[in-house]
Amino acid sequence: MTPEHVAAFCLSLPGARKDIKWGGVRVFSVAESKMFALFHLNAADSLAFKIDADLFLGFCDRPGIRPAPYLARAHWISMASPYPLSDAELTTLLTRSHQLVVAKLPKRLRMNLLLDPPAADL
Repeated sequence: MTPEHVAAFCLSLPGARKDIKWGGVRVFSVAESKMFALFHLNAADSLAFKIDADLFLGFCDRPGIRPAPYLARAHWISMASPYPLSDAELTTLLTRSHQLVVAKLPKRLRMNLLLDPPAADL
């Protein structure tokens, strides 16, 4: 997937919005402030997003994927374009990132944002 395809996919998720912050970082969030994906526009279109805690170390061991700077403690990974994941795997992980963030929202905000859970194992 190209960075623009990834951006379009992120915006297609329920309640997703895009902002430009911190001098050129495209931030995808829900509920106006809860981030689920980031594009560092000045760093070779690098992409960062949240993943399940139990998958974090396994993904960090894969070539081309590393802990996201400043966000690794919250189980975020980062990768540069071209992304080292298949299109299906990347869309599944981005959907899961969205779900992880939505699940932490107050019930009144998350009612319309939760999606069907993806397959347990990737």
